[in-house]
Amino acid sequence: MTPIPSLTDRGTRRAGRPTWVTAVMTAVAATTLMTSLSGCAPLVAGAAVGGTMLVATDRRTSGTQLEDQSIELKVSNRVREQLGARARVNPTSFNRKVLLTGEVASEADRQTVLRIVQGVENVAGVVDELAVMGSPSLTARSSDALVTARVKAAFVDAKDLSANAIKVTTERGTVYLMGLVTAREAQRAADIARTVPGVQRVVRVFEIISEADLARLQPAPPKSDQAAPAGGR
Repeated sequence: MTPIPSLTDRGTRRAGRPTWVTAVMTAVAATTLMTSLSGCAPLVAGAAVGGTMLVATDRRTSGTQLEDQSIELKVSNRVREQLGARARVNPTSFNRKVLLTGEVASEADRQTVLRIVQGVENVAGVVDELAVMGSPSLTARSSDALVTARVKAAFVDAKDLSANAIKVTTERGTVYLMGLVTAREAQRAADIARTVPGVQRVVRVFEIISEADLARLQPAPPKSDQAAPAGGR
């Protein structure tokens, strides 16, 4: 598997989505917003409810998924300890590659964050998308949460795309896409995301795999019932 560099595409708008997609989008946005306002408890509860399904359909091994969660937690805690309110950093780890989004107060703080991430165990790479600027308003963060929900819902609506194979993060209208995907899936996901209302840019941070790799990652088909004994009716 060979990672490809981030590719930036301009976003466009498209009106109208199926009603059920709108419902999913609203529910996900509400959950995301509640998590950002209420701390870790809703996040833990959500993971307990949906964790089994995500582990089963994610293309990473269960061990790698747990490792990515540990990396995100360690980065968040260490940044908070060293920078406090001077930074709003959102680390997203996928297959041990860490995407950094959010804002820091100065270039010195940005370098501090990078050193923190590079010092975390098992981090394989860093994609730095931090901005040196003030933190956005609650309204802006809520808008980003809604965009993320819309993109996820659009992926669910696409019958030729595995929605759970792609991680979506939105900052200031820019949508970042991570996952183990084929070149075909990467292009399809970017094309879909660009059509979602509110998306200003799409940045692909995918790891590209071959169609043969994808076939090996697919779950094995269920075994058929035991064959009847020879000569039986």
